[in-house]
Amino acid sequence: MKNIAVITGASSGFGKAIAYRFAENGFNLILTARRADLLETIKSDLTQKFGINVLVLCFDVRDEHQVESAHDSIPQEWRNWSVLVNNAGLAVGRESLENGLSDDWNRMIDTNVKGLLYITRTFVRFMKENKKGTIINIGSIAGKETYAGGNVYSATKFAVDALTKSMRIDFLPYNIRVSQIAPGAAETEFSLVRFKGDTDKASSVYDGYQPLSADDIADAAWFIVSRPQHVCINDMVIMPTAQANATTFHKTI
Repeated sequence: MKNIAVITGASSGFGKAIAYRFAENGFNLILTARRADLLETIKSDLTQKFGINVLVLCFDVRDEHQVESAHDSIPQEWRNWSVLVNNAGLAVGRESLENGLSDDWNRMIDTNVKGLLYITRTFVRFMKENKKGTIINIGSIAGKETYAGGNVYSATKFAVDALTKSMRIDFLPYNIRVSQIAPGAAETEFSLVRFKGDTDKASSVYDGYQPLSADDIADAAWFIVSRPQHVCINDMVIMPTAQANATTFHKTI
């Protein structure tokens, strides 16, 4: 029987790249996101290229009831996943706190923190029953260091860091490994979402240096999952060579 991985936010960016890396290594996949058309396209491509099976679940991780309903809809033959990748997340806005928008704050808190909680509580059940599994939470360098305009986004990723540590304790009796990947600057849809579709602002974030790619994070996720069962990679902070910390870059322009 092939291993099964559940990946949230799998329609683009890190989640999509992780799906391809796991498929390349023989995993069947349960892919979740809000954009059904993108998920179906990815499903078709993965099944053709790698001969694996893919189950698509379209829902919003911010909605507790949608998470439960999606979980309950999974056919019995799929209910043996051994990997959960909590990738769904976003940053919205870059304003100083006093100029922040409540809608932006709520989107980040509801997705990055509450969504991770809803997904983990629901999908860890079978791992606990099987007493085996790996959970990977996608954090950020913003969850290690704060920076100007990062306020609420940083707070949500600090929460991911804390929750990862807490999960590792809570799930220890069930032989479940819990890891975090905390990337620095990576060129995905991240900045386009943060700047609400402003392509000029989004592209300027990566001017003058080579940022991380989604494939770099997929490599890290596969490294974590492919370690022997007795090995847990607790935390991986991954930066571009041109980035020293959350705010210090060496740029050529």
